[in-house]
Amino acid sequence: MIDPDGPVPVYRQVADVLAARISSGELAAHRPIPSETAIVQEFGIARGTARRAVALLRERGLVYTVPQRGTYVGQPR
Repeated sequence: MIDPDGPVPVYRQVADVLAARISSGELAAHRPIPSETAIVQEFGIARGTARRAVALLRERGLVYTVPQRGTYVGQPR
């Protein structure tokens, strides 16, 4: 699923997988996304890579973070 030697950075690949889950409805609006720990375990990546993937989703407007509560799927467009 994730190609660490591919031309696309790993954090973008992870963000794309999570974005596809959001688009498909697997991750529903206003529900939490998997924790960094869960992302690290699922994809076998470093915590910093997971953090960058979530930051990219935030930049794309797909998720939002509530301080001390977590990161949630945004409202569908």
